[in-house]
Amino acid sequence: MRSYLTILRLPGALAFCAAGFVARAGGAMMSIGAVLMVSALYGSYGLAGGLAAANGVAWALGTAYLSGLVDRHGQRQVMLPAALVSAASLAAMVVSGLVHAPIWALFVLIVISGATGGSHGALVRARWSYLLKSPALLHTAYSLESTLDELCFVIGPVVATALATTVHPAAGLVCPVVLGAVGALLLYSQRSTQPPVEPVEMGEGGRRKHEKLVLAYPGFVPVVGISLLLGVIFGAIDVTAVAATTAWDQRSKAGIVLAAMSAGSALAGILYGARAWASPLWKRYTILVVALGVSVCSLLFVGRPLTLAVCGFVAGFTIAPTFINSNAIIVRLIPTSRLTEGLAWLGTSMGIGTSIGSTIAGQAIDVQGWRAGFVVAAAAGLASVAIAAGCAKVMRRLTTGPEPTTEPDLSDSALHVDRDVPEDTTNPSDGMGSGGSTPHGSTS
Repeated sequence: MRSYLTILRLPGALAFCAAGFVARAGGAMMSIGAVLMVSALYGSYGLAGGLAAANGVAWALGTAYLSGLVDRHGQRQVMLPAALVSAASLAAMVVSGLVHAPIWALFVLIVISGATGGSHGALVRARWSYLLKSPALLHTAYSLESTLDELCFVIGPVVATALATTVHPAAGLVCPVVLGAVGALLLYSQRSTQPPVEPVEMGEGGRRKHEKLVLAYPGFVPVVGISLLLGVIFGAIDVTAVAATTAWDQRSKAGIVLAAMSAGSALAGILYGARAWASPLWKRYTILVVALGVSVCSLLFVGRPLTLAVCGFVAGFTIAPTFINSNAIIVRLIPTSRLTEGLAWLGTSMGIGTSIGSTIAGQAIDVQGWRAGFVVAAAAGLASVAIAAGCAKVMRRLTTGPEPTTEPDLSDSALHVDRDVPEDTTNPSDGMGSGGSTPHGSTS
């Protein structure tokens, strides 16, 4: 646990980590909040899943574009205005739902909100990648962020469900409006830890280097594909948990059921990040994807909230470690100048997958009942297992390198940080040490 304390004691680290947590917390309420509001006010799980899907696709595509702008212009310059537009659009969507506006109006507003939301988690991880050059410490930082992601999904669904079922169906979407705006203001006002914009490298003929699509880098597509399938799993589970608990006449427990899965993931993340692993990164990644895909199949046999929560908790134990390793692999596969974009693609693919999952599951539930939603999740899980197993040799070749098998180096030389640099500066390009390259050695 000493390594967690070490990274959080860096100048500005605790502040941007906490701000990122606030900014992401609202996102954890979005899917279930939309499902609860729309299914209650408009009476259709299919429509609810469609709106969640529209938001997810817009968020995914918007994030891919915004992350490229961030690499070229900086986090504050791009993301602060974008995040504020996102919060305002979501607020307008809530109001539209309350007055039973036409469906097309809800779709327009939720698409705008999604497209301008951005991936706060990827931007926080980019800050860690700039500040830390020790592979072991970067592994710790990614583990911390994955754990905080899951804590958002422990707290978020419970809060959203409680608000929607005890206050008003639309109340679960009010929190994302407030948290999104406040978190963005807190995070992007911190300039001293913002990664500097790297100078553009020009190649022959005056063309920019690294202009090829990020997806074209070897090994990138399988990782993104698996992330998309995991998104399908989560999207299907979000909608199905609400439908199943409603069928069991215990709708108010939907948030608790989803929180159980995130609680297992959060616990696994903090334990996974507390130690350095001797086994190769590619092997851990493959094993965890297989374990996650297989464990999701247990949801096919649940029959009440308690068993659903237990199975979700067990499956959750594989989630955070899987994404810790996914981020570590991305850092190895792409150049530093495309880091934000590369990390954001994980969220982008998951957003698209979540949209697909919620849409297919919602339609299946409307026709066949709640259990059909878990069939969708199980199918996606088995598909992810097939990809991980089939690409194991490729991942081994692309990620082979030294692993941090000893205690992390906690000296100042392992940090991109100057202890004498003030916590804030007026120039967002000023880093906290010389250089800004991201280590391409092991990060887990």
